[in-house]
Amino acid sequence: MIFSIGLIIGLISITALVLFVFAKLVSRHYCRNVQDGSGYAVLITGCDSGFGHQLAQCLDQKGFVVFAGCLCPQGAGAQSLARLSSSNLKILKLDVTSDEDVQQAKMMVEENLPKKGLWAVVNNAGISDWAEIEWSPIEDFRNMVDINLFGSIRTSIKFLPLVRAVKGRMVYTSSIFAFFNCLNMGAYSVSKRGLEAFADCLRVEMASFGVKVSIIQPGNFGRATNIVKMKTSSDIWEKLDEDRKHTFNRQYIDLANEYFMSTCNTGFKNSNMVIDAMLHAVTSARPKRRYLLVSAMDRFFFQLFPFLPTVLTDAVFSLSPMYAKRKEMLYAK
Repeated sequence: MIFSIGLIIGLISITALVLFVFAKLVSRHYCRNVQDGSGYAVLITGCDSGFGHQLAQCLDQKGFVVFAGCLCPQGAGAQSLARLSSSNLKILKLDVTSDEDVQQAKMMVEENLPKKGLWAVVNNAGISDWAEIEWSPIEDFRNMVDINLFGSIRTSIKFLPLVRAVKGRMVYTSSIFAFFNCLNMGAYSVSKRGLEAFADCLRVEMASFGVKVSIIQPGNFGRATNIVKMKTSSDIWEKLDEDRKHTFNRQYIDLANEYFMSTCNTGFKNSNMVIDAMLHAVTSARPKRRYLLVSAMDRFFFQLFPFLPTVLTDAVFSLSPMYAKRKEMLYAK
């Protein structure tokens, strides 16, 4: 009796393993690896500088027709991109907060689409800023969300039919601040957490159509991209009303500004890790759902952080010397 049960369990296990391997092989067979971009197009938003600028050059070199969306087509960034690339790269005027710009961009893409279609859309356009929540008027939140979140949604909805037609890729540039809540990044975190919620929902919906959705989560790449908005403690102080000036005081504002800028200066010096991840998301037969891009030393912490109880994630900040100084300095004269 025991022998028979063991035999049955063994057969079930072997059958399950065979079916799993078979499913993987079938899946791999039907997943396209597009290392040679010839005949395919890719749309990238936010190509004036940073990740988008560099990715556009890389995909151009791989043979893709690249539609490089730029906020300022006549600006130095867009012009240098056009100068350094082949005739396959086309500069588009694309303000992702403008319905008219997105519609015009779609028309230009459709008019110049290569024979294999639009393989991928890389939603990269975004801004970054830092401030504690009480230092930020509602306009700061609205502007951040309009670009980082609604800009990607607006672009995605418009171009999804073209990507769906070729079972292509949708890629979203997010951030570790989508899940890592900390001082000074409230508005940015709101926009990126919303972006990831959108991309996660889209991935589930698009799976039925064979479209793969990937999220890029860069860590501290401020030095490599110059995305961080530079400002002085005076810029912050002058925006505060008298009540908040009393609460936070000038000494703390000076300290916070110095701390944030010094932290940004410790980040990655180049964008290679991010560009490699984006290329993998666009060209690999098996792109990842998420690409966590931090140093090897930080990887374990950031992989674990989203699964910790809230009481522990909040407690993490009490270990920071900056957090302790903040508590001491609030209301100080």
